[in-house]
Amino acid sequence: MGLERIRAGIGLTGSFCTFKSVFESLDEIKTKNPGIDFTFVLSDNVQRLPNRFCTPAETFARAEGLSAHEPILSIPEAEPLGPKNLLDLFVVAPCTGNTLAKLAAGITDGPVLMAAKGHLRGGKPLLIFLSSNDALGLNLKNIGTLLNSKHIFFVPFGQDAPGQKPNSLVAKAEFLPAAMEAALRGEQLQPILV
Repeated sequence: MGLERIRAGIGLTGSFCTFKSVFESLDEIKTKNPGIDFTFVLSDNVQRLPNRFCTPAETFARAEGLSAHEPILSIPEAEPLGPKNLLDLFVVAPCTGNTLAKLAAGITDGPVLMAAKGHLRGGKPLLIFLSSNDALGLNLKNIGTLLNSKHIFFVPFGQDAPGQKPNSLVAKAEFLPAAMEAALRGEQLQPILV
């Protein structure tokens, strides 16, 4: 299928340690598919929290460098994405455990969650780039719930530091392009656990 003419929403949530790998993968996707159209949706925490990995201004600059659109920053701005059929695919990258739990529970209290909900309403694929320190703990049930939900797919993931963080799972950025293509076909890229 390819990604050349795809309209892809990218929902950034606050797993800041993965931003470097996510943006590097998106840069590579854009280089190989210059016709891809990214629209960024930033969670409230991404918009306002400085952290040891990046500042909000740096994140805005990276997103604006990959998109012809202003980032979406609020629930009212995110709501029309689904009903107006503005995206072919929505990717939550990275997806924190908090966001994962809210998706599984149907909670829509921020721009990324609103974009995801609106997108799913149209029966279109939602791809999750998981990054959670409690994925094999309290959030494991939410992974199971979402794996069994229509139109929701995962970028293959694995334990990033099993000795120090035995419950932590992180998606593998190198699988993001293939996972996007598979989700657009309505398929889960296999194997999920890598």
